[in-house]
Amino acid sequence: MAATALRTAVGAPDTAASIPAAGVFAGALLVVAVAAGWRPGRHSIVATGLGIAGGSALIASWVLTHGSFGLHVAPMNDGLALWTPVVILVAVAEEIALRGALFATVRSWCGDGGALLATTVLFAVMHVPLYGIGSLPLDLAAGLLLGGLRIVSGGVLAPAVAHVIADLAGGWLL
Repeated sequence: MAATALRTAVGAPDTAASIPAAGVFAGALLVVAVAAGWRPGRHSIVATGLGIAGGSALIASWVLTHGSFGLHVAPMNDGLALWTPVVILVAVAEEIALRGALFATVRSWCGDGGALLATTVLFAVMHVPLYGIGSLPLDLAAGLLLGGLRIVSGGVLAPAVAHVIADLAGGWLL
């Protein structure tokens, strides 16, 4: 939560659009995860495939809940070009911190169910300052899916891939 507070302070008044705030947030999450002992695991094609499927499910659920099946690719501009790598960094940092370091710690105390619950709730709550309380149900659902991918795949790669796909779709698709 300290990383979220730092992001909010750096990015005010429009935290969600602040590239410097996003960079500070991602850096803080990565420092905490590494300090907690997180190290990259082995990558697999199965985890990558699960991540692609999970990202597709997140996009499909967004489209279904917004009642619009007409997607259009956003026009390329300087803002989108700068925003894309930052979004990737933030999504991966969130997954490393939440479904990497925190998940492993909570699982050692409470098992997979406790780790899934804790990381899902924290994921949703840390997005409230950016998107408002109305985002809570969607972020709880997304966090649950990402945590499920963590359990099924055994690592961070699948939820990170899904998270990146979903976040990029939010900017690239209208």
